[in-house]
Amino acid sequence: MKRLPLAYIVRNLWLRRVTTGLTALGMALVVYVFATVLMMSEGIRATLVATGQADNVIILRKGAGAEINSAVGREQVGIIETLPGIASDALGRPLVSREPVVLINLPKRGSGKPSNVTVRGTSEAGGELRPQVRLSEGRMFRRGTSEIVAGSAVVAGFQGVGLGQTLRFAGRDWLVVGVLDAGRSGFDSELWGDSEQMLQAFRRTSFSTVVLRLANENGFDRLRQALEDDPRLALEAKPERVFYAEQSEALATFIRLLGSALAVVFSIGAVVGAMITMFAAVAARSGEIGTLRALGFRRSAVLLAFLGESLLLAVLGGALGLLAASAMQAFDISTTNFQTFAELAFRFVLTPTIAVQAMAFALAMGVVGGVIPAWRAARLEIAECLRAV
Repeated sequence: MKRLPLAYIVRNLWLRRVTTGLTALGMALVVYVFATVLMMSEGIRATLVATGQADNVIILRKGAGAEINSAVGREQVGIIETLPGIASDALGRPLVSREPVVLINLPKRGSGKPSNVTVRGTSEAGGELRPQVRLSEGRMFRRGTSEIVAGSAVVAGFQGVGLGQTLRFAGRDWLVVGVLDAGRSGFDSELWGDSEQMLQAFRRTSFSTVVLRLANENGFDRLRQALEDDPRLALEAKPERVFYAEQSEALATFIRLLGSALAVVFSIGAVVGAMITMFAAVAARSGEIGTLRALGFRRSAVLLAFLGESLLLAVLGGALGLLAASAMQAFDISTTNFQTFAELAFRFVLTPTIAVQAMAFALAMGVVGGVIPAWRAARLEIAECLRAV
């Protein structure tokens, strides 16, 4: 079968470059929305997964969906520290951090509207268990004092959380003595202080969670079994990365579904625009179609040529949309995590999988928008076309 060369298809798009550009921009907008939504979902997941360490384990009350809903008593913490397979620090003490986790309201910068911020109490082992967290300014809080350090996203997003400023919550004044850089993990959106001081200030008798490090990454099953076999411990253990991945699931899924629905609605307009463009091309080139058929090109060759034009439009629109979406990686945004009800700062993340999905979506729009006009062009009779010349 004789096929029309690619240069012929490209030339026809160039001759209609204004219409081609407008149609491609419509498709680009849809691809931009689609890709941005996927990048948001991936950004939330990547931020929370980066919060966990591969050899860390988090222990919560059974059935607790989040740290703020969990409670671990002091007696239970003492038992946990005797479980097998826990790593030790340089002094031979088990690497275990007892942590109360609560929410407070702070006014956001600019709008002044209140939003929830996570406050975490940590013990001496807390910093060693989170090697991705470092101080970018100031110093670490002193044990036994009302001093706190703030994550970089909290400093950037909320009023009164700068270095040297004082926050009032839980009936106390808390001095911000340092700023944390947590490597774009969830800890960037938290305030840290001494665990015992937090318990006293919030009038709590139990910790929210216990975080520990395994002496061996393969020792999780042994630790979990020991935890389950002890009737005094109505607790469950999860690898820290698994726990934080679960924390991202509800919000990431919601954004992905809502954004995909919007992209589908927008795509209807883009598909209609592509279809109108291609129908106009068929009407304007009926004489040319008749000449091609008279020269021996079959209906299938004409169909593939017009469908190819629609797909090239889609590729152009997809590339423009992806290019615009990739620029969003330079921005950080924040939203409320449905699982914790706290503010979470994250960034857009463009992965190869998202790029492939966005281009596939663009090509699908090209096929849907071009197949009917292409079929119409292929069904034109030679005599009918030549009479229109």
